[in-house]
Amino acid sequence: MSEGSGEGERRPASVREALWADPLRFPFTRWVPRCWAYLLTSALLGPVLLVVLAVLLVLGLGLWVVGVGMPVLVGLVLIGIPTGAAARWRLRLVEPVPVPDPHRSLPGAGRRARIRTRLRERATRRELAHAVLASTVLAAASLGFTALLVFSGLYVLSPLVVWALAPETVMLIPGHAVPGPFAALPFTAAGLAGLLLCAYTGALLTAAEVALARYLLGPRDDDLGRQVLELTRSRARLADAFEAERRRIERDLHDGAQQQLVALSMTLGLAEYELRGRAAEPGAAGDARDGRDARADRDAREDRAAELVARARGEARQALEQLRGLVRGIHPQVLTDHGLAAAVDEVAQRHPIPVATDIELPERLPAPVETTAYFTVTEALTNAAKHSGATAITVHGRVAHGRLVVQVTDDGRGGADPAAGAGLAGLADRVALLRGRLMVTSPTGGPTTLRLEVPCSGS
Repeated sequence: MSEGSGEGERRPASVREALWADPLRFPFTRWVPRCWAYLLTSALLGPVLLVVLAVLLVLGLGLWVVGVGMPVLVGLVLIGIPTGAAARWRLRLVEPVPVPDPHRSLPGAGRRARIRTRLRERATRRELAHAVLASTVLAAASLGFTALLVFSGLYVLSPLVVWALAPETVMLIPGHAVPGPFAALPFTAAGLAGLLLCAYTGALLTAAEVALARYLLGPRDDDLGRQVLELTRSRARLADAFEAERRRIERDLHDGAQQQLVALSMTLGLAEYELRGRAAEPGAAGDARDGRDARADRDAREDRAAELVARARGEARQALEQLRGLVRGIHPQVLTDHGLAAAVDEVAQRHPIPVATDIELPERLPAPVETTAYFTVTEALTNAAKHSGATAITVHGRVAHGRLVVQVTDDGRGGADPAAGAGLAGLADRVALLRGRLMVTSPTGGPTTLRLEVPCSGS
């Protein structure tokens, strides 16, 4: 259906749909100038891109001989990324539905990490292939179309050209002079036929280029599949970590607080037995012993009961401390009440290694961000106390460009392997769910630095 359809009818959403919906009316729709503009920009940008690719290739191969051509060749491979982005933007002339960016988001990644990731992605190679095609085959086709369009436009205006140059004769075609404006009317008809041909040819070329761009510049199912697989694995690791944490809590309750409460119950039972024995003694004591022995026995029972009650109070206090420590390990109350800086300060005061904290935040952050940062710091401090042999640790935290950046550094022996334990791996999965990054650098000899970067939005 054409552009002049009623409001209840759906308008074509692409060049191909518009062409096949109403071929006879297509040359008079808005799609024709859009297709021509798209192909003209291809004809202009294609040769420029070809020169850039050729210069990078020759320069890279030339410098390869002296051992410095690798950065240039890397730039040649990566040149497809900006050209692909520009091509996706140009598609808006003829495609109302935008082509998504096929690359993974890399928030907060450094330059080297970003380059390594882009070089490994298949989308980068597809964008380079599109750049090569756009600078050669597609550019040649667009140049040919541009030549046809220009000549057709000139032929349509040929009577005006002949009239402006009269009384001289004009050679519109080699070997055929046109003596006057009326003699140029057949060329006008040929020019109109050429413009009609350009309307259909431009639509077909544009549809072909759009299809190729969507195939090479858009996301593929295998790219999305790998991302979904990685997210699934991350969630599976998180589930395993949560299950391990649940078992740890059960074990701590069974081996710690539960044992203390059992001992408390037994102590209170003994105290009750002593007190009941004292209450039942006077009558029996009056029959069996004299008053002096009975009072001495009652005094001894009172002393034992008092000792048992005091021991019970100590066991209750110890059980309460263990429960508080367990709850603090699950989620510290100070983190909820006073925020990340206060919670890290509390952990630093209890740490066996001197810890210098420098955390300045403009305001309270979302709970997921604070919780993730807190447990990252505590895990780093725990690892430093167990394995690093460090004598000093520093914790630095700031908010920069909408991201919380926390860095924990110790002066230990280094050589830490983040993949060796489940603690940092589980934290990395939690950070990944918040679209953040967790980086560990630990050269042999130290120092060891753990760096957390997470968006302050917490999502």
